[in-house]
Amino acid sequence: MNKVVQILSVLFIIAFAKASLAQDIQRIEPPFWWAGMEHSQVEVMFYIENIASYSGEIESELPIAKIRKTENPNYLFITFDTVEKKAGSYSINFNVYDTYYVMDYELKERSINSRNRKGFDSSDAIYLVMPDRFANGDPSNDSTDDTVEKVNRDFKGGRHGGDIQGIIDHLDYIDNLGATALWSTPLLEDNDEKYSYHTYAQSDLYKIDPRYGSNEDYKRLGDELHKRDMKLIMDYVTNHWGATHWMMQDLPTQTWIHQFDDNRGKDFPVAGYANSTYRQTTQMDPNASQIDETYAEKGWFVSSMPDLNQGEPLLLNYLIQNTIWWIEYAGLDGLRVDTYSYNDKKGIAAWTKAVMDEYPNFNIVGETWLHDQSQIAYWQKDSKIAAIQDYNTYLPSVMDFTLHDAIMKAFDEDQQNWDQGMIKVYDNFVNDFLYPDINNILVFAGNHDTNRINGDGLYNGDLKKYKLAMTLVLTTRGIPQLYYGDEIGMAGNRDTDGDGDIRRDFPGGWNGDEINAFKKPTDYQKGFQDFTKRLLNYRKNKPVLHTGKLLQYVPENNCYVYFRYNDESRVMIIINNNPEAITLNLNRFKEGIDGKENGIDVLTNQKINLSDSVKVPGKTSMVIDLDNQKRKERFF
Repeated sequence: MNKVVQILSVLFIIAFAKASLAQDIQRIEPPFWWAGMEHSQVEVMFYIENIASYSGEIESELPIAKIRKTENPNYLFITFDTVEKKAGSYSINFNVYDTYYVMDYELKERSINSRNRKGFDSSDAIYLVMPDRFANGDPSNDSTDDTVEKVNRDFKGGRHGGDIQGIIDHLDYIDNLGATALWSTPLLEDNDEKYSYHTYAQSDLYKIDPRYGSNEDYKRLGDELHKRDMKLIMDYVTNHWGATHWMMQDLPTQTWIHQFDDNRGKDFPVAGYANSTYRQTTQMDPNASQIDETYAEKGWFVSSMPDLNQGEPLLLNYLIQNTIWWIEYAGLDGLRVDTYSYNDKKGIAAWTKAVMDEYPNFNIVGETWLHDQSQIAYWQKDSKIAAIQDYNTYLPSVMDFTLHDAIMKAFDEDQQNWDQGMIKVYDNFVNDFLYPDINNILVFAGNHDTNRINGDGLYNGDLKKYKLAMTLVLTTRGIPQLYYGDEIGMAGNRDTDGDGDIRRDFPGGWNGDEINAFKKPTDYQKGFQDFTKRLLNYRKNKPVLHTGKLLQYVPENNCYVYFRYNDESRVMIIINNNPEAITLNLNRFKEGIDGKENGIDVLTNQKINLSDSVKVPGKTSMVIDLDNQKRKERFF
């Protein structure tokens, strides 16, 4: 036994110990680790009443690199060095007043390809679900004894009962639709009294919310996706926890979260609370005042979500280890990071780099909800803009919110003016030079935080407008993401009816639903579904749409034409946003057509002659495959 003895304040009691002290260990996090990790020094947190106030010794088969105490005697952080240690159980003996308490800490066997796992990329199309609203596969867990909020499907902001089993039950639907990756909004426990269904106010970072299932169920979801050659993306929250997180009642250190002496004039009964100003621009503004920087980054997202201090080394390492633990445990293929640009800049960069050092081929996309391309590009790895401030996020992927902004307006603008209609879309791509990796950008028409594109006030269920928008999302550069239900024309209006309205239940996901859009969609739903399925499956098998270059033409008459091309392949895309039919003189597009005489419109399976001109009906898109000169029954 390799014994390392340290004098420390520690106590550990297991069930069979004959000790006069009656406390039981409450938390050990992470509960286990793996052999052969890049992050080989694992800092284990022990939580038990007065653990740091007892005098004693510790003997460990795992070498101890460091012991940390905080001002809170209920916490002890012990860093174990696992370098060259094989998988197995390692004994740790705590000697308290000449009484020994024994525990085993396990190092699990790491899978052979774990370190080199391939993350999601532009060959993928991501399907985003809110698990509580997608499908209820196990009604027995709709409400649980150890969580406060109970199921109430009649309340838009309540728990509706969707779960992991419901997602697993419908993976074939997602697969057949043509998506290759699944992003689920958070699944970790959220024990808020109400509005806990979105799960962004997490209360336990090592536990799947029991109303969704178990940790084992989440691992099984990953396994089932991998059987279908699909990928699992976890929604991870580094910026904040929920006020009901178990640590919030007994913080390891007062610097664990950001706390304020004033409430900025707001009457909230939360000690230390001040709200974020949401002005993320202060994160990169060279002229920003200190007070503006402070309240934007350190302010709480809302009063029920304490803001984590990534500048605190203990907290930062806790988040790094928890992230790696879930990637390794559940076999994750990527992360989407909520409110990425709200975090402490140095801290979030260190977190991102640590994860990417562990998994060099992994992918992480950060939510960078900004409305200027240069500000979004600032957050992508190796940004030349951020380099001016000697900063690098190490973040591989960002979200193209400026394209989303354009989509939300352009297809309702029937006439093209200097800055309206399809010019909005064109102008977005003009600024692609700002991004270090243009293919590794998430593109989308909507998500769980934005208005439904088919809802009132936007497309109003207009299938033609939906087709135009999705043609763009699924054929331009980047990684396309589809929000569950958009493919069946699901409506909803956040502005008039709140978040719950854009997060409706997927019809057919619950026993007794009158309509089952999974199996028997209505004629209305089928129009959206068939188009989405056809284009997604075509994209899946067309590599030029994954990594090909983008060649675009300035829109005329509200019609936008662009090409995706490489040395071997070429696709021409036409999006006519004009209500009237137009005739395109193809002589203008010779550079893109590259001598091809004809092609096949994959949306209609019609042969298109490219020798002179092409007539495009109003509010219609065309995706013309230039590699195939003969008509085919199916393109996927």
